[in-house]
Amino acid sequence: EVQLVESGGGMVQPGGSLRLSCRASGFIFSIYEMSWVRQVPGKGPEWVSYINFGGDTTYYADIVKGRFTISRDNAKNTLVLQMNNLKPEDTALYYCARRSPAYRGDRYYDRLEQYDYRGQGTQVTVSS
Repeated sequence: EVQLVESGGGMVQPGGSLRLSCRASGFIFSIYEMSWVRQVPGKGPEWVSYINFGGDTTYYADIVKGRFTISRDNAKNTLVLQMNNLKPEDTALYYCARRSPAYRGDRYYDRLEQYDYRGQGTQVTVSS
């Protein structure tokens, strides 16, 4: 059974940092592309960042570029999102998502319909 379990969320002041983790199980993590996605109640999900299976190719939404860093440890089946200089507009439920192998290498890595599994998410709240 595919499982994705996020952790590391919480409440932080503007300008602060958080480190989110996503522990994967039930599949061979090292051969799957992954992304972080966030969602605010009442709005649709928003793609945040992508990483390829080797970890040497990453992409970011413009709104988080330069502040967030995605990485992965394939030996530990873990995906990480380091978030620095957090802003109130970063407040959301963050979850990791596995990209379907049917779309491997496709350039539209930010299209959420290409992702076949997601975790339950971890809440990030940025407030003073």
